[in-house]
Amino acid sequence: MSSLDTDGILFNFATTIKKYISMMPTENFEIIKYSDTYKQQVMTVWEKSVLATHDFLTPIDFKEIKELVNTINFNDFQVFCLVNGKVISGFIGVADKKVEMLFLDPKYFGQGLGQKLLNFAVKKLNADKVDVNEQNSKALKFYQKFGFEIFERTDKDDQGRNYPLLRLKLVD
Repeated sequence: MSSLDTDGILFNFATTIKKYISMMPTENFEIIKYSDTYKQQVMTVWEKSVLATHDFLTPIDFKEIKELVNTINFNDFQVFCLVNGKVISGFIGVADKKVEMLFLDPKYFGQGLGQKLLNFAVKKLNADKVDVNEQNSKALKFYQKFGFEIFERTDKDDQGRNYPLLRLKLVD
């Protein structure tokens, strides 16, 4: 067997393993209502997700936003967690039919779990709006692929920081 054949076999094996692993998680996950016992895990998922997707934030802004998020009473929203056993892998929060938060542990990006949470929010919580940081192009593409369209742009975020928001609504 030549090295080319060996490389091909290894590539096929690695591709097969990746497909298998990427298919496994969605079968083992369920969506449950948030409880304060999950607060620390939710905060950990939030931080990992933001660090992986919000590279446009300054370190000072990240610290201030983290402190703000830590003060949120998640019981004030319809918050649901994506769990595998007792481990939180993501969460979604809705208020007044608007997705206020959707965060996923980065190790689960691209496996359909964000879509699972968003489907839940749209079908079970009647969510039809979401705001996205303009600089977060992956999130924008995610929501647009789902059927959301931009209807408004702001120059600053809701706290007055220089992070423009794109306001989206679900189009039938």
